[in-house]
Amino acid sequence: VQAQLNLGCMYSYGIDVTQSDSNAFKWFSKAAHQGLADAQFNIGVMYSNGEGVKKNDVKAVEWYRKAAIQGLAVAQYELAVMYFDGQGVAQDYSQALAWFNQAAKQDHVAAKALLGNMYVSGQGVTQDYSQAVEWYQQAANQGDAVAQNNLGYLYQIGQGVTQSHSDALKWY
Repeated sequence: VQAQLNLGCMYSYGIDVTQSDSNAFKWFSKAAHQGLADAQFNIGVMYSNGEGVKKNDVKAVEWYRKAAIQGLAVAQYELAVMYFDGQGVAQDYSQALAWFNQAAKQDHVAAKALLGNMYVSGQGVTQDYSQAVEWYQQAANQGDAVAQNNLGYLYQIGQGVTQSHSDALKWY
């Protein structure tokens, strides 16, 4: 199964073979149908981007979900984004929140930053600037530039934290 995934990667990136999205899809599919989470994720990406197959957000969600259920953080994140944006599924902020949380528990930095956004905007959660600061702080400490900027802004205006221009400047 791992060899099938590896062949898919080789075709996807053109490593020692002629690059071919259709061949990459074929090999990823073989591994994905045998339950390999990384291959399931790759199939989701290919459906999401229309690489080697016709773009199909519904199928992308299906494959992201299979990998996400197995605990693959990047798949949990992508599934959350699909729910947040309503791509391939009905928009559902509570599902987005749940999947972002699962990815964030595994230290997925972008999931942490988007959780901060959800708490600032009150999408799927009660608006809570303190929670937003907590998520932005974690993502900012991991080098996420947007989270750093957002954290700086919250320090500048004193939302969720004590107003501090020096802390704002540190994060900007």
